[in-house]
Amino acid sequence: MDIDEIDRIAVLGAGTMGHGIAELAAMAGYDVVLRDINEEFVQDGYDQIEWSLGKLAEQGRLTEAEADAAIERVEAKVDLAEAVEDADVVIEAVPEQFDIKEEVFAEVDANAPSEAIIASNTSSISITDLSETTDRPEQFCGMHFFNPPIRMPLVEVIAGDHTDDAILDAIEALAEDFGKTPVRVRKDSPGFIVNRVLVPVMNEAAWMVNDDEATIASVDSTTKYVMGLPMATFELTDVVGIDVAVDVLEYIHSVLGDAYEPAPLLEEKVEAGDLGKKTGKGFYDYENGGVDIPSDEGDESVQTRLLAIMANEVAKLIDGDVADLGDIDDAMMLGAGFPDGPSRLADDYGVQALYEHLAERAEDHPRFEPAHGLKSAAERGGFRVEDEEKAAAFETLEVEGPDEAYVATITIDREHRMNAISEELLDELEVALGRLDADADVRAIVLQGAGDRAFSAGADVMSMAGSGADPLAAVELSRKGQRVFGKLEQADAPVVAAIDGYCLGGGMEFATCADFRIATSRSTFGQPEHDLGLLPGWGGTQRLQHIVGLGRAKEIIFTCDHYEAETMAEYGFVNEVVDSSELDERVREFAEDLAAGPPIAQRYTKRAMHAGREDVDAGLELEAQAFGQLFSTDDLMEGVTAFASDEDPAFEGK
Repeated sequence: MDIDEIDRIAVLGAGTMGHGIAELAAMAGYDVVLRDINEEFVQDGYDQIEWSLGKLAEQGRLTEAEADAAIERVEAKVDLAEAVEDADVVIEAVPEQFDIKEEVFAEVDANAPSEAIIASNTSSISITDLSETTDRPEQFCGMHFFNPPIRMPLVEVIAGDHTDDAILDAIEALAEDFGKTPVRVRKDSPGFIVNRVLVPVMNEAAWMVNDDEATIASVDSTTKYVMGLPMATFELTDVVGIDVAVDVLEYIHSVLGDAYEPAPLLEEKVEAGDLGKKTGKGFYDYENGGVDIPSDEGDESVQTRLLAIMANEVAKLIDGDVADLGDIDDAMMLGAGFPDGPSRLADDYGVQALYEHLAERAEDHPRFEPAHGLKSAAERGGFRVEDEEKAAAFETLEVEGPDEAYVATITIDREHRMNAISEELLDELEVALGRLDADADVRAIVLQGAGDRAFSAGADVMSMAGSGADPLAAVELSRKGQRVFGKLEQADAPVVAAIDGYCLGGGMEFATCADFRIATSRSTFGQPEHDLGLLPGWGGTQRLQHIVGLGRAKEIIFTCDHYEAETMAEYGFVNEVVDSSELDERVREFAEDLAAGPPIAQRYTKRAMHAGREDVDAGLELEAQAFGQLFSTDDLMEGVTAFASDEDPAFEGK
């Protein structure tokens, strides 16, 4: 089933997750049936949707008309057969018990149209096992939202052993239609990505307290104020629910073995009925003082242990081909609010030290056994260090720096082809971006084209003609360009495009991913893809409108006209127009000014702005978390001190 064939969605379960998912679907324009086991439950869910839409309208996120239209698309039902009889997609969000889900899926299977996709919002149960309760396992996948769905940007899209790739493609497209960022979990594995990394860290914290190696105060002080995580570990466990954490651990334990044995401290809390915030008491007493985390009890031994466990889980996911490193990092930042991906946190600390910490205790308990991937990462100097083959000299690029001013430069080195972008160039650009993003000394990146005729005149159509003749290969080419250009857009350091000459087609899409664009007065811009019977396929239909507005983006793409630099400056695409003789000097000055800024604050600012582009609440939440984390940085003190002394700050990114 293609995304264009999806019109009607049934959401089973009207609780917090269910009604949140139904609201997203209705806001995206889908007809929605919200179902639960009795009138009271389903009406409560419907009322919550109506209330939430009203709040969004009050906040200006929706117009009153849009909120009214969304609630009109929602239909509440109790009868499951009626709820799914016309559904194109069924999303299950019932309690996390296999027996309950099995019973629900049997009824769905008997009553939903034969072509309907079934997706489970389970947070940990095997998608393969769930799919095998139906007669359509190839049309079954995981679609794991995070709480609250209306605000959290991540959706894990999980493949079962039988899931057809086309089903995963459709559900990823549906998640994007909902305004979310899908991350694919390629292989069914307990905990998927976020819970697989996060829950063992919670468990290890409990083991450390249980074994008198740390206190709750030292663990939470370390994770919140030293590691900079958005919530302290025991604080987060209370919010999640200690019983929920234990349930997830017991399931992972049953599948993957003794490395995931729940800490006795967690089990004791469950037996006592102290389940966390929802019961008023867990690791903190919410009826008598609540959460009180000291800021000065950070302990490096706690940091080492928790980072080692975290890094080991990342390595296991990679070893098992569950997800690649970039997707793991993205999932943890989007789904758990991490300020950085776990691989960067590990690399910054030192993977070798983390590996040695686990290896020294490997005989004490199976949870300390280092994964093969962790050992490999330690040997090569970190997760994000490229292997020798990828580190070889580039053929289509020149990559220089960072220099003494912390500025790196990427030059498209295909002057003979007007710096046209080939598939080989995309591959090399991905490697270059990974290398620069992993280098803490890179605080600004300059993009430029070799020679004086073109920044980039577009895609190298001749070299890509073979791909264009095959629709499936062309789809993959588009996805590759989207992925690589997306990494450029998401680079931690601010990016400046120095544009001289032609900036057309794929070259303009490349420049669109920069944070700033400085162009010479002789530069020419345009998106001529429609003249070829194509469309901008590397993100141009999406990114351009966020810079110049929807109307101008349509004008540029639909007319296929060429535009002068001054016009593009009026449209807001170009930040500055300079004479060609001044370009190098001005770009250098601009980049050095950016590189002298506070790198941590700049990184978080970019992330918050990108997150809020499609979901303002997600952007605001990231902004608030980052604002708090910046208060623990040396850069803040440097900035405040310099301001008070009327001097220029010397930020070190610490």
